[in-house]
Amino acid sequence: MTFLFWLSFCGIFYAYAGYPVLLFLASKFFKRPIRKIPAQPRVSIILSAFNEESSIERKILNLLDLDYPMDKLEILVGSDGASDRTDEIISRFRSARVRFFRFVKNLGKPHVLSALAREATGTFLVFTDARQELDAQAVRALVSNFDDPQVGSVSGELYFRSKDSTGAGVGQGMGAYWAYEKWLRKRESEIGSMLGATGALYAIRRNLFPRLPEDILVDDMYIPFSIIEKGYRVVFESRAKAFDRVSEKGGEEICRKVRTLTGNYQVFAHFPGLFHPWKSPIAWQLVSHKFLRLIAPFFLVLFFLANLFLVTSPFFAALFFAQILFYGVAFLGKNLKGIAAFPYTFCLLNYSAILALFKFLRQGQKITWEKAYA
Repeated sequence: MTFLFWLSFCGIFYAYAGYPVLLFLASKFFKRPIRKIPAQPRVSIILSAFNEESSIERKILNLLDLDYPMDKLEILVGSDGASDRTDEIISRFRSARVRFFRFVKNLGKPHVLSALAREATGTFLVFTDARQELDAQAVRALVSNFDDPQVGSVSGELYFRSKDSTGAGVGQGMGAYWAYEKWLRKRESEIGSMLGATGALYAIRRNLFPRLPEDILVDDMYIPFSIIEKGYRVVFESRAKAFDRVSEKGGEEICRKVRTLTGNYQVFAHFPGLFHPWKSPIAWQLVSHKFLRLIAPFFLVLFFLANLFLVTSPFFAALFFAQILFYGVAFLGKNLKGIAAFPYTFCLLNYSAILALFKFLRQGQKITWEKAYA
């Protein structure tokens, strides 16, 4: 039982603390600079939407206001079988830069993205979602990285805005988690490639757009992984900014995370070669960052149970009491602020990972649109 206790402890510690420390050291000694030159190539912005009547007008106006030459930018908007006023709102735009594609049947985001990519005329494709607002300089910042021939995809940086400036519960905890996650992505980009991209804003070379499986859940992971597999880098660009609101409800965040993590399992199945330590440029990061994070909940359960059988020792009794306190705060911490919000968020994310595994094994996750945010 002692062995199981320390095995689970090491798995948890490495996944959340050990790997970040090693990654930080690697980024100091094995940094790979990116050659950036300001450029204005032709760009196609790809936007797939479903029932976005509350945000689609604001989003298109935001895209039309981007600081980029009018004759070098096209906006392709695909409405995936919308049942609200999304189609009507998009149809009002008379700009020559907006190309509207209406899909009568809801076939899922992968189908729409593939169709729009075939229609695009830009040298580079920029993907974004309907909800987020982009900084005016975002596209310029993304494409400046493509002067480096090793770069195949560039991810922007997502910033969260809370409805409540003081932050509460899920919102504050998720804000802290996202800051931690972005720090990892930046360091991974510095030594080679980040693992996926920010779905709110990322760009690729058009000739690298892959054949998307119709059932894929996370295009912002599948597409970058396909590019890494071809020998290119996927890098992080902090000057390309997108803005969104943070989840304020646990249910919203669980819905979003379960879909994303189920998609992670899908991508693993599509790219088993990227786990090969002698052939894959991201094997270490993939196991340490993505895979161990998915199995961390099972380490946590093992750690708790092993600790329970060792409470006769004062040392293990103290650790068990600390666990009880941690989970007690998590149970009560939905509406707490400050450091008390972090146990709740930590447990919410790990609970989502368990649900995602069952979803993947049952193959029950819907491929057509599921909105996590109202």
